[in-house]
Amino acid sequence: MFCRNQTSRATVARGSAVEMEVRRGHFRLSVFEDSAQDSEVQKQIEMEVRVREGACRLLAACSQREQALEASKSLLTCNSRILALMSQLQRMKEAQALQRTGRRSSAGGSLEERKPCTGKVAISDVRIPLMWKDSEYFKNKGELHRWAVFCLLAVGRDIYDTDLVMVDRTHTDICFEDTLIFADVPPGFELRLELYSCYVDEEFSLSQAPRRLARLSGSLGRSSGKRLRAALESATACGLNGSTDKEGDGDRAGSPGGSPVHEPAIQGPKYHLLAHTCLTLSHIQNSFRTHDLTISGTEDSSFWLPLYGSVCCRLVAQPNCMTQQVMSSSLKVQQPEDGPEGWSEVYGVLKGTELICYHRKEDVETSGEPAFSIPINKETWIRATDKDPDSNSQSILITNQSVQGESTHTLVAHTHHDTHNWMEAFWQHFYDMSQWKQCCDQVMKIEAPSPRKPASIPMRQGSLCHEMVTPPGNPSRDSPLPQNSPVSTEIQTMLSTYYNDRY
Repeated sequence: MFCRNQTSRATVARGSAVEMEVRRGHFRLSVFEDSAQDSEVQKQIEMEVRVREGACRLLAACSQREQALEASKSLLTCNSRILALMSQLQRMKEAQALQRTGRRSSAGGSLEERKPCTGKVAISDVRIPLMWKDSEYFKNKGELHRWAVFCLLAVGRDIYDTDLVMVDRTHTDICFEDTLIFADVPPGFELRLELYSCYVDEEFSLSQAPRRLARLSGSLGRSSGKRLRAALESATACGLNGSTDKEGDGDRAGSPGGSPVHEPAIQGPKYHLLAHTCLTLSHIQNSFRTHDLTISGTEDSSFWLPLYGSVCCRLVAQPNCMTQQVMSSSLKVQQPEDGPEGWSEVYGVLKGTELICYHRKEDVETSGEPAFSIPINKETWIRATDKDPDSNSQSILITNQSVQGESTHTLVAHTHHDTHNWMEAFWQHFYDMSQWKQCCDQVMKIEAPSPRKPASIPMRQGSLCHEMVTPPGNPSRDSPLPQNSPVSTEIQTMLSTYYNDRY
């Protein structure tokens, strides 16, 4: 007989040796349970798997080129997210296994080791220049070919895709207007940018089986036609009567050699990895910069585009230490120009490159004008004095160098505990600045992301839902979907909610 905790996946045999050790206090039950973070990742994987199944059905039901291209892009993005989530879950399980055996991961370091703050990283205005041949661009000779391209950008398990862009020889650059923001990013991040391409055949033709099945089901009769149609559609969704494009197999985000994720082989357009690059903290600058691209495709490939070999973009970051309060409390401050008795009672807030001093705590909440500010940067010197035997207090000295010379502010907290907290906050702040480097020189501006274009699954006339076959019968007047659609209403609702929440 087994006992299962209602909030975890841990299974401990009742009456077993493990349970006895737990009761004696030698083991903790939490060691055998999935953490809340594990459960959250597993839920995200399950959601992505369900969305991928819905995307496969949507792709199998497409009858227009634009719809198929969008559906195929969504499928590739979804597979990449599943891979990233599975990799993170595996790393978490390995770390838990090391903790259970009394060891720590070498990457984890000491528990006392100071960790830097996280922040936001944003990438926008992505431009990829093209290098056409003279005969193609200037003389406009030859057939006019078109490609569908988009970018996949990943930081850890967070993966976003840009809008789809159509490119031909009349374009000099591939331009993506998206602003993508990654939250809770450590300073040691790696942002992988991948460019995917798909050659667009002007004579687009997906399987017309759904329409033929509709006519066939009507001629065979309602009951027999439904059974035949359901069986064939199931085979189509699983790729049994579809064909796969072997060119560029294994082109997956973050897994060039293939992936363990089972991807149904369905008929439709295929995207291939054309180029990629990896951006880190050293590439961040509050301006438009050019970075090298590694080209993966060859000129013989159908998805090939003549890239110049570089990508231009604006990559900025906002560490939390620059945008959020690090420490705040009441202080007594003596400014350099004040005399020995010139102390000011203020409410100090450590944020960004300043210790902002307000007259009252209420001024912080109402965004009132501060009394004065003390610069806090990488060149600032901070030290704590010895305890004064007369006042039994300890001061904090903040020294800055300027054109006029050296200036020192003296701070006195109300209690020894507050003094300790302020010193710890200063050291953490300086450590965060040393890790985020140029990102802490000034607060970089992050533009608000523009609303994403509606996905290819909106519930309106002319959408992909209306391109699906309506079987013989009387469909509901209130629902935009046919009653016996190969894509269930649950999947449609889930996909719509998924895209709305993510973008």
